[in-house]
Amino acid sequence: MKGIIFVIDGMGDRPVKELGDKTPLENARTPAMDKMVEEGITGIMDTIRPGVRPGSDTAHLTLLGYDPYEVYTGRGPFEAAGINVEVKPGDIAFRCNFSTADENLIITDRRAGRIQSGTDKLAEVINNEVKLDDVEVIFKESDGHRGVLVLRGNGLSDKITDADPKHEGNKPKTVKPLDDSEEAKFTADIVNKFVEQSYELLKDHPVNIERIENGENPANIILPRGVGAVPHVTPFEELYGLKGVCVAETGLIKGIAKIAGMDTIDIPGATGGIDTDIDSVHKYIVDTIKSNKYDFILVNVDGADEAGHDGDIFGKRDFIEKVDNIMADLKDMDDIVLFVTADHSTPVSVKDHSGDPVPVFIKAPGLRVDDVKEYGERAAAKGGLCRIRGTDVLYIIRDLMNVTQKFGA
Repeated sequence: MKGIIFVIDGMGDRPVKELGDKTPLENARTPAMDKMVEEGITGIMDTIRPGVRPGSDTAHLTLLGYDPYEVYTGRGPFEAAGINVEVKPGDIAFRCNFSTADENLIITDRRAGRIQSGTDKLAEVINNEVKLDDVEVIFKESDGHRGVLVLRGNGLSDKITDADPKHEGNKPKTVKPLDDSEEAKFTADIVNKFVEQSYELLKDHPVNIERIENGENPANIILPRGVGAVPHVTPFEELYGLKGVCVAETGLIKGIAKIAGMDTIDIPGATGGIDTDIDSVHKYIVDTIKSNKYDFILVNVDGADEAGHDGDIFGKRDFIEKVDNIMADLKDMDDIVLFVTADHSTPVSVKDHSGDPVPVFIKAPGLRVDDVKEYGERAAAKGGLCRIRGTDVLYIIRDLMNVTQKFGA
């Protein structure tokens, strides 16, 4: 028996007028998931706790059975691990966005038009030409508009704020120390210099000149956020006795799995957006499940989250329908415990994560089936799982896999 957590990233939403006051999930055609719901058990989940807006990083840590309040140091180290950038003790790491700024440094597009090519050439300039006192700069592009920055040197601190303003129409935030230490003050100054230099180096780069000529937003500034030092995480297999693997599109999710000691699978053609090669994603998910190499599989598909951040109502709905095609292959497998969920809600009206609970369902042999017949936020709230938290998930899955021990005599 295999345990599977299948995360449709950012799927949860709120009623949308344009969809007849339904959510994108409720409006989507999802026959495979509806059938599994009819034969399974449903509920809603607060990944962290009610009202808390989870990050994808803290949400996935929780789903893997870790307490994010204990092990989470920041997003950066997980992003770095996901693209094989080493973070040593004493280093600090950041998640970065390739973004677009105007001549006044006002951010006009935090994701640089969802740039998909040329970022390797931009990263090369950053690595070769940014000068930050005695601090070594290690920068690497990730998927799409994402990147990773590692700073290496003496006297660095992760007790600083972000440069990313999180919303267009603002200048990059001035990075500030979060305590009175000289290390935090020094590091904040270093990161501010990095942002300034990134703009000066990238604004006239040939990649960006070509993008402007093609009517595309240039990737002319880099915005670091989510700073963190090396986290200390007990390996997943040591904690739960399950050999695990992660099948995901983005570096962040793969990085979380790697730091937890799990194997990871790279998916050719996966972009993490609604334009991802869904057939390739489909193939690698199903092949990994059928491989019999692993006891536990974490799956993440990211397009619904990206559409939510973009406020793309129909793109989000249509992507959920594409994911349902993957579920059709899982529907008839009888040797799995399948837990389907979102890691958080990303309402198209908010264009960011919210604290709304997410709909979940379980497909497994011998379940106590409830009366819910379709997959949606409001339907799931009537299900037999009632309202659970992310920390409950692995306990439930492992019990249904029959690999847990009795607590007590």
